[in-house]
Amino acid sequence: MRTEVSVAGVGMTRFAREHDASAVELAERAAWRALSDAGLSPASLESVHVGNMAAEAFAERTGIENALCGALGLEGVTADRVENTSASGASALLRAVDAIRAGRSETALVVGVETMSKADTDVATEVISRLVHGREYDQGLTLPSFAGLTADHYLRTFDADPDALAAVAVKNHRNAAANPYAQFQRTITVEEARASPPVAEPLRLYDCCPTGDGAAAIVLSGADGPVQVAAVAGATGTHAVAERPDPLEIESVSRAGARAMAAADVTQDDVDVACIHDAFTILELLELEELGFYERGEAWNATLEGRTDLDGELPVNPGGGLKARGHPLGATGVSQVIELVWQLRGDVPGDRSPVEGARVGLALNVAGFGNNAICTIVEAA
Repeated sequence: MRTEVSVAGVGMTRFAREHDASAVELAERAAWRALSDAGLSPASLESVHVGNMAAEAFAERTGIENALCGALGLEGVTADRVENTSASGASALLRAVDAIRAGRSETALVVGVETMSKADTDVATEVISRLVHGREYDQGLTLPSFAGLTADHYLRTFDADPDALAAVAVKNHRNAAANPYAQFQRTITVEEARASPPVAEPLRLYDCCPTGDGAAAIVLSGADGPVQVAAVAGATGTHAVAERPDPLEIESVSRAGARAMAAADVTQDDVDVACIHDAFTILELLELEELGFYERGEAWNATLEGRTDLDGELPVNPGGGLKARGHPLGATGVSQVIELVWQLRGDVPGDRSPVEGARVGLALNVAGFGNNAICTIVEAA
């Protein structure tokens, strides 16, 4: 029988192309908001877990977890920083859940943060480019190029309508339009998406998530609460994309999803709302299939039919996803779970309504182009 872990409080900053505040300042803001939501003081915390990918390169900062503890006036707690590229946030959450279940912490603070605007464009591009396998980096391959090649292969393999890629972007922009924490708060049309500048054919500008700054925080507790963390599970996949048996399979996602659902004792039919790692629109389609919500080659049609809309059979990325809420790397995985908590508690911020009757939520945070994945299941108590 698993030890219960509940979400006591959540808080985040708005994700933005650029913040004047430092990474530590943004992390502190998010932390205070989560503590306030939980009705707790920093003195109640026993551990602090910071998800961050590249503070050294982006913010010229080391020891960000210790700086955050100093800003919160914390002494005597266990503190660490967790780095798992773009899945750093969810990995920090996994670390905190494990700490509570192991009895090492009763109340834990998880903070995901990144300030990507602080680095020169060339530096930021180089850091992100290093996510791929070394041989692929030497050959000039990048995450957008992988996404473009994969999208082209998907469209041709399943005779899919290219409008489905644009439909993912349109849906997620529409969801973000009323989200006060989203980086992009405007709707777009399929025509706009398909006419945007090419990035890696067939992907265009609106098929790709932005860079940005932001922080998100969750207070976890071993006591009862309105939302429980039912499971968090991770898995790695083949690092070199070219060595994968099937370029349309992301092993890390299917493995992490299967482990999390088994640990939570839920199936795909039990999930009421999902936050999916849509760094590129093609990834939302692939990941939905890898998680078992749709058969291979069917997610594109489900999207066009509106089955992943807010009023569809499985609302996906109700807060806008990476595509429109934004993707400050270390903060994303935490922000996904925060969105699910809001949905399950029924207190979604902004001029929007929660998914009706939502009881179970699933979040998927992916490192690189599927090198690693973390899946989280949360349930209303």
